[in-house]
Amino acid sequence: MTKTIFIAGSGGIGEAAALLLREWCEFETTLILGDVQEENLAKARDFVTANSAKTTAVETVLMSPDGINDAMRSAFERTDVLLDCSPGGQAPKMARFAVDFKMHYANLTEYVAETDKIIEIAGGAETGFVLQTGLAPGFINVKAMELYHSFVDKYENDKVESIGMKVGALTAHAHSPHFYGFTWSPIGVATEYVKNSRVIRNFSITERPALSSRETIVIGARTYEADLTSGGAADLPDYFEGKARSLDYKTLRYVGHYHWVESIIRKLPKDADLPNRLQAEMLQAVPSVEDDLVLVHASVDGFDARGRRRMLEKAYFVEPLEINGHSLRAIQTTTAAPLCQSAMMLLTGNLKGVVLQSQIEPKSFLAGNFVSRVYN
Repeated sequence: MTKTIFIAGSGGIGEAAALLLREWCEFETTLILGDVQEENLAKARDFVTANSAKTTAVETVLMSPDGINDAMRSAFERTDVLLDCSPGGQAPKMARFAVDFKMHYANLTEYVAETDKIIEIAGGAETGFVLQTGLAPGFINVKAMELYHSFVDKYENDKVESIGMKVGALTAHAHSPHFYGFTWSPIGVATEYVKNSRVIRNFSITERPALSSRETIVIGARTYEADLTSGGAADLPDYFEGKARSLDYKTLRYVGHYHWVESIIRKLPKDADLPNRLQAEMLQAVPSVEDDLVLVHASVDGFDARGRRRMLEKAYFVEPLEINGHSLRAIQTTTAAPLCQSAMMLLTGNLKGVVLQSQIEPKSFLAGNFVSRVYN
């Protein structure tokens, strides 16, 4: 039986998800692309279908910026799963559509308030709602869960010293003084640099300021710096409170970048508009580039049953991917693949209600067709 997948938002991640689903899905689907701008829809449809031997139907729906129109209503009535690639502030509205039309739902947003609202909206739903399933939050959290379960099985101790999650969306080349290039949303970068990070310290949940816990780390014989940023830990602090002495999510950058960012932040007024002010300053100095790479590192550190310190860790280095002559940036595939895998999980399972990152079964998710082909 053919499954219908509606992708709300036809930007870079939305069109990447559509392309991966059309080319890699192991059963018949109909894809519906939704967006508030007709030009985005036309561009995304051409991107997904050009040079492809696949015959999967790709439809488009012009969405209303406010409320719902007849085309949306008709599409939602036959949709099995709604993949939300719209701006994070739209997530509660999309989740409400999913509840009203009995669709499964998966999103990408790292926004805490919107996630809390969706948890409230989806309470008692008959369909599944997989939240914060992208790269970070998303894949990195599932990988940390897998390492933790492996640590417990191997070393017979369910309390650990530290769980580390680190992700960097980087450029292939970096220049002084900023040692950076934008590969995704500038406002997203600026926001994570100034909002508090939710962490575990001494087995208890707390918050720490962004960029307040710098470390140097060598991954694959290359040196990087990592520091606390907001949003990437998903619900793992809740799961690991009392089980891990420390847990945090940090963003990886080339050495020297954070010193430059702090020199900019020190000059800005400390007001509610700080993310936008920082974004404006960064855009003046930092270029946006297409030539990117994504670095992912997860680790679990603790003592075995005999008291010897042990560590399990895993790193992934992901470069751009070419499909049908189209180059997908690393940030696109590493974000879209877990979203697509979540769609498969929803369409082939019996999930109901909210599913957070700590509740996903790690081994089957990571071995799934979409995730395993991008993260290898």
